[in-house]
Amino acid sequence: MAHLHKKVKKGRPYYYIREIQRVGGRPKVVSQLYLGNAEAIAQRFRDAERTRKPLRFQARSFGAVFLAVELEKRLDTIGLIDRLVPRAAREKGPTVGEYFFYAWANRLIAPRSKRALSEWYRHTAIEQVRAVDLEELTSQRYWEKWDRVQQEQVEAIGRAFFARVWELQPLPPECLLFDTTNYYTFMSSHTPSELCERGHNKEGRHHLRQLGLALLLDRGTHLPLYHRVYEGNAHDSKLFRRVIDEMFGVMCGFNQTKQRLTVVFDKGMNSEEAVRSLDGHPRIHFITTYSTYFAEELAGTELKAFAPLDIEKNRRLLADEHGEDRMLAYRTRMELWGRERTVVVTYNPRTARKRRYTLDRKLETLRQTLLEFRCSYREGRPQWRDPELLRERYVRACENLHLGSQYYRLEFGDRRQAPEMSFRKDFYQIGKSEALLGKNIIVTDNHDWTTEAIVQGSLDRYGIEQQFRASKSSGHIQVNPFYHWTDSKIRCQLLTCVIALTVLRLLEIRVNGAPRESERLSGRRILEQMSHLNSAWLWYAGKRQPERVLDTPTKTQAEVLRAFGWEIAEGGVLHRLTE
Repeated sequence: MAHLHKKVKKGRPYYYIREIQRVGGRPKVVSQLYLGNAEAIAQRFRDAERTRKPLRFQARSFGAVFLAVELEKRLDTIGLIDRLVPRAAREKGPTVGEYFFYAWANRLIAPRSKRALSEWYRHTAIEQVRAVDLEELTSQRYWEKWDRVQQEQVEAIGRAFFARVWELQPLPPECLLFDTTNYYTFMSSHTPSELCERGHNKEGRHHLRQLGLALLLDRGTHLPLYHRVYEGNAHDSKLFRRVIDEMFGVMCGFNQTKQRLTVVFDKGMNSEEAVRSLDGHPRIHFITTYSTYFAEELAGTELKAFAPLDIEKNRRLLADEHGEDRMLAYRTRMELWGRERTVVVTYNPRTARKRRYTLDRKLETLRQTLLEFRCSYREGRPQWRDPELLRERYVRACENLHLGSQYYRLEFGDRRQAPEMSFRKDFYQIGKSEALLGKNIIVTDNHDWTTEAIVQGSLDRYGIEQQFRASKSSGHIQVNPFYHWTDSKIRCQLLTCVIALTVLRLLEIRVNGAPRESERLSGRRILEQMSHLNSAWLWYAGKRQPERVLDTPTKTQAEVLRAFGWEIAEGGVLHRLTE
C-alpha cells in the first residue's frame, strides 16, 4: 500500500511516495517516487491548479469599462448629479446620476442607442467593477428619469461638472478658445421643439432640423470649461452676444488671479456689439479673424512686405528642407469696431497653391459651361434665345461652383444676321482674387503680444475643431444623428456627450503626461486597446465559485493601467501599485 515517506538530509526534510510489499515474508520497498521538499510540492499543486481545464469559460471586455469607472471615481458625476436631482419619494433602482454615468461611459467607449445599452453592457465586465442591475438600463427607464431633469438643472450640472474638472486640473486658463457647431436630427417638422430648427448645417444636411452646441475650451489643455445648447437657426454672432456675459463669469471664475484672459474665436462671431462688450471688460482681450472681403486693400499687400514667422510650424518646414513653404506675416494697425486694433496679415504658400489650383479648375469648368451656352444660343434653341435668361443661368452656374460671377464678361450681338454670344475672362478680377489666395487677417487688442504669439493663438483654434470632430466620430461620442424627440431629453443627451468628450480628453492627459509628440496616444487608440483587455470567469469541477483572471496585457495596456495606479500581476490578478 502506497504511503508518504519523509527523509531528513542535512537537517532538511524531503518527501517520497513509497509502496511496500512482503517479499519472502519480509517487507520490501517495491516502488519509490521522489516528490521533493515542501516548497516544491506546494508549487506543483499551484501549477496543477493553473493547468487544469475548466468546465466552463466566459470572457468579457474589461479594460475600457474599468477606465470609465476609475475616471468616475475621480470626477464623481453620480454624486454631483444626485445632489442636484435627488431621488424622488418611493423611487427605486439606479439614481438619475447613475443613469447619466452609464450613458456617458457608453458614449465614451462604443456609442449605442438607449434601447441597445443594456445588451452592450452585458458583453462587458461592468458587473465585476461596479454593481449594476442591467435589467434597469432600458430606454423606457431613461425617458422616465430624464423627464425629471429640468433645463436649469442641466445647466447647473454642467457648471458643477466643469468646476470638478478644474479641481483635478488646477491650471488657471490664460487663453481660451470659443466656437460653435451643429448636429442634424431626424425630427419631423410637426414635432414641437424650441431647439431643433432648420439652418445652415455644417455637414450639408440643410433640409433637416438641427440644434447647435457652443464650447469654450482652455487653449493649453483643450479641456472644456463651458457649453451651451442653442437653437439650430441662431446665427453665431447673435449667439456670441447672448452668452458673452455668461462666459465672463465662467472665465473669471476659473482664473482667480488678476492676470488678463484672452478669448480666441473666428470671424463668424464678429459683431460690433460683441466686440464692444469685450472692450468693456478690463481683463478680457480677444483674437479673431477678419474677412479679406472687407479689407481687400490690406489683404492685397505685396508679399515683399511680409516676413517669415518664428513658429514651430515654420521650424519643422525648415528642418524638412521646405523653407519656401514657411508662413509669412505682415503686421500693422487699423481702426476697427470703434478702436485701433493690431492687425496681422498671414500668407501660407501651400494654401495659396491649393486654392489657385481650385480656382483654375473652377474657371475651366465654367468656360466649358459657357461654350455649351454659346452653342445653344447660336442654334436658337427654345429657352436659349433670351440674353437675360442666359445671364441668369450663368450666375446660377457660378453659384453651383461656389464662385463669383465677375470672372467672365458676356456679350451678345449679331453676326452675319445670326445671334452671337461671346465671353472673355476678366483678368483684373482674377488677379484681385489671386492676390488674396492664402491670405488670412487676424485682429486683436493684445498690442503688446509678439506677432508670433498672435498668429499662434489664432492657429490654436484647431484644438476646438478637433473636439468637434471627435464629437461626430462614429467610434466614440457620436452625437449625431439624434434620435431624441423632446427638448429636455436632447439637453440631457448633449450633456452626456459633452461629459464623455471631456472625459476622453482627461484620459489622454492622464495617460500621456508630457511625452514627446510622436509618443502621444489618442483617446480613441487608448480605448480601442483597452477594450481588448478581457476578463474571464473559469468554472472548475469541485468548486462552487468561479475564478476570475485577466488577460496578459500588451505594452500599451500595461502603461495605461500603470497611469491609473494598477497592474496585472502574475496569474491574471489586478493589483494596485503602492505609492
